[in-house]
Amino acid sequence: MRIKPTIILAAAAASIAALLSSCSVNSGGSSLAAYQAYDLPTKLPTNPNNVRVKVSLSKQRVYVMEGSTMLLAMPVSVGTSATPTPTGSFTIFGKEAKHRAATHGYAYSGSSVKQKFLVDKPAGWSFKGTPMPYWCEFKPNYGFHTGWIKHQPCTHGCIRMHENLSPKFFRLVSRGTPVSIAYSQPEDASVSVPLPPDAGPLPDYNGSMYVGDGYFTQHRTPSYN
Repeated sequence: MRIKPTIILAAAAASIAALLSSCSVNSGGSSLAAYQAYDLPTKLPTNPNNVRVKVSLSKQRVYVMEGSTMLLAMPVSVGTSATPTPTGSFTIFGKEAKHRAATHGYAYSGSSVKQKFLVDKPAGWSFKGTPMPYWCEFKPNYGFHTGWIKHQPCTHGCIRMHENLSPKFFRLVSRGTPVSIAYSQPEDASVSVPLPPDAGPLPDYNGSMYVGDGYFTQHRTPSYN
């Protein structure tokens, strides 16, 4: 479970790792079990048509609301200043539980797995795009999806959710759900959201988790209040 995939230590690897870090994590630390145990209470809506999503970039939080009722408040990871998460009013228009990136992911041959752009795949190797479970797209090429949560902005613009919370978010929202993304939200001042362990020092999963279906089945079965 915790063996790192084989990685080529070449100059080009730095830029590849920067992109793929949106769905992977640096090695080190030993708190994976605590990270995997993290969860937050969630309510189901009485009227799914009234659900809306609010994202606070400064707090790295998502609030899923039904009117004035908080259904789910959760920490997320958002884009860096160089690759920011877009701000404004959007609508979720695409949902896919087993989504994979088209241009970057994992090349593999036998037991060897390397993080690669598709165009850099070694000849004769197979390729699987980076898994982005519970994908909810709000702008072309930008979406909410499962990924490692860190305590500082670290993505390339997508909004990364904890593996136990993304199935809940996926259940709460629909195609057509409005999404408001801003530097801050009114709920920031009144809602407390506990953080999971920082994913930065966690060990990564084995490369086979990403080229197979393992990362799509890593999520805890959700329960609701």
